[in-house]
Amino acid sequence: MVGKALKQLPREKVQLATKFGIISSDGFQFGVNGTPEYVRTCCEASLKRLDVNYIDLYYQHRIDVSVPIEDTMGELKKLVNEGKIRYIGLSEASADTISRAHAVHPITAVQMEYSLWTREIENEIIPLCRKLGIGIVSYSPLGRGFFGGKAVLESLPADSLLSMHPRFNGENLEKNKLLYNKLAKLAAKHACTAPQLALAWLLHQGSHIIPIPGTTRVKNLDINIGSLDVKLTKEDLKEICDAVPIDEVGGEREYEVFSKYVWNFANTPSK
Repeated sequence: MVGKALKQLPREKVQLATKFGIISSDGFQFGVNGTPEYVRTCCEASLKRLDVNYIDLYYQHRIDVSVPIEDTMGELKKLVNEGKIRYIGLSEASADTISRAHAVHPITAVQMEYSLWTREIENEIIPLCRKLGIGIVSYSPLGRGFFGGKAVLESLPADSLLSMHPRFNGENLEKNKLLYNKLAKLAAKHACTAPQLALAWLLHQGSHIIPIPGTTRVKNLDINIGSLDVKLTKEDLKEICDAVPIDEVGGEREYEVFSKYVWNFANTPSK
């Protein structure tokens, strides 16, 4: 579908990003592969599927902790030199992995989960990326939809995948709803919605941080765009942080079975 859409537009007007590294997906079962051979195989397959000559931004979806990052980056660098990709990105990478990867070839972007209730990367990852000139692409900027609104929380189907997430079930969800209510009150103060305030907070963290909220409805897209009009002072930003204290968030940020693939454990062997 993306490939067909690209045919309707001038290619140079579109920034195409895709990922590699997940070797299988069967419900909650998957693995990662960062070997040079797999890097090239995935890239060639993506180029063929999308029917394009190059990929603008090519991410390593998750870090393969059994392969030195220098080996993975070495093959990505070759693909850049061959004109098959233009920029390299990482996702859920540790500070050490980012630094070592950047030494092989400049990293353009690092995709990390970052939102009001997931702020652990502020201590090390954000300062490092700012220093190296690496953009941070914030996925799940609305807390996997949590800050999307009360209707989302109240209508969550019991059999949905999200209901299995640690922060969306049982006592944790009830605890987290209190945080949402406090954010909603602050949003009213700023004449905006809770999701707009959550996104505005992120947008004020620095020009190198780009949130990518997902939506399937034009109405919600318009709401998200409206966050660009919300202006916040340093005092406002502190008040918002205080309303959603990280130590009062109920539950871990990731499904238990996926927790070993997050940045905290994404260090690779020495080369």
